[in-house]
Parts: sequence; structure tokens; C-alpha cells
Amino acid sequence: MNTSRLFKILYMVAIYGFLYAPIAVLIIFSFNSTPYSINKWEGFSLEWYEKLFNNRQLIQAMFNSILVATISATAATVIGTLGSVAFFRFKFVGKNFYYGLIYIVMMSPDIVMGISMLVLFVTIKMPLGFWTLLITHITFSLPFVVITLFTRLSGFDKHIVEASKDLGADEFRTFRYVILPMLIPAVAAGWLLSFTISMDDAIGSFFVAGSSFEILPLKIYSMVRLGVKPEINALSTIIFVLSLVLVIVSQLLLREKKGER
Repeated sequence: MNTSRLFKILYMVAIYGFLYAPIAVLIIFSFNSTPYSINKWEGFSLEWYEKLFNNRQLIQAMFNSILVATISATAATVIGTLGSVAFFRFKFVGKNFYYGLIYIVMMSPDIVMGISMLVLFVTIKMPLGFWTLLITHITFSLPFVVITLFTRLSGFDKHIVEASKDLGADEFRTFRYVILPMLIPAVAAGWLLSFTISMDDAIGSFFVAGSSFEILPLKIYSMVRLGVKPEINALSTIIFVLSLVLVIVSQLLLREKKGER
């Protein structure tokens, strides 16, 4: 093995070690039998997973987060798909300006967006809770979906769409039978990205969730202020495994799509 190849391998090991070492430590200590899991290893145990599933408040917060993430990701994906197609297919006044605004929203700090949404809801006298949280998460996720799908659309051969029009298809049929099938991988990627953003958001949610609807990031934040409990390690491990499964499934779907082509 030459020096250059060895250096590349060590470099990749260092990068991935830096990224995944903290996650590996968290997973390992989620099975530690001692409640003081950050200090030492005392033996294998599933006690913290059992306590996690017996913690009704934590489980309820997790289901609330999954509910909001699923609905917001689906809504953002539908709206973002239509928006990206509109940017790709049509010419209208201020097109570049509106597209630039999407980047501004995407690059704005979460705390700025959270305060802005709070001011909006207070102004229209909308009570804080599930609906305000859902609207906020859709707003946060939408720019990422539009950018992801528009990037995919930019690589399309426009002659395919023109051929569809020449064969008598209207805009709806062209979208349904030509554009959408080619967009499926990007749509799936946009949905997964939106779901992840929603599940992860704590700063923006802090301002708009209110006290009647608790989600997982805010629940974990309130718990870790007094120290990291072993149940948090167990919960984080489960979330990581579920995220890994979603990524694997999405990659398999992409491979099947490429195989069909």
C-alpha cells in the first residue's frame, strides 16, 4: 500500500471517527447498568430502555414530535414540489426575486424565524399549540424542499416536457406522467430532510409550541438541564436507529428507481 493511499484511508477514518465517535459512546452507554453512565462502565443492562417505555410523558412527547414531523414534512413536500415546478416551468414577474427570498428564509437563524413566527401568531391572536407549531415547521422545511427539487429539475431535458405537450398532454398530465415520476427520488429526499428538520428543531419550537403541546426536543432540553439521564441515551439511540433505517430505505428506493431506468 503506497503512502498516498494510506494517508487517504487514515484521513477518512479520522473524519468519520470525529463524526460518529460521540454517537457510538452514547449508544454504548445506553446499555450501561449504572445511572451515572458518563463516569464508568459497570455492565450490560436494558433497564434504561424499560424505564424509557414506562415514561409516559417522554413517549407522548415522542409521538407528538413524530405526528408534527410527518404532517409538516408531507405538507412541505407537496407545496414545495408544486412551487419548484412553477419556478421551473413558468415565467412570471419577480421570479428571481421570489426564488431569492426562499434562500433568505433558509439561511435565517432559527431564533429569528422563531421570534418572527411568534410575533405573527400574537398579532393575529392565534393561540400557541399544535397548529402554530405545525405552521412553523412547514415554514422552516419548505425552502429546503424547493431548493432540493428545483436543483433536480434544473438537470432535466426540457425537450421531454415539450414532447409531452406535442403529444397532446395538458399541464396536469405532463406533471403527473412526465415530471413527477422523474422527481420521485428528489421528492423522497425532500420529505426525509423535512422530517429530520422538524424532529430536530428546538429553538424555533420553543417560541411557538406553548404549554399545551410538548414535543421531544423541548422535553429533552428541559430534562438535560439537570444532567443527562440514562433514559435520554436510550431514547437517542432509538431515534438514531430509526433515522438510519429511513436512510437505508431511501437508498434502496433510489437504487430500484435507477434499476428500472
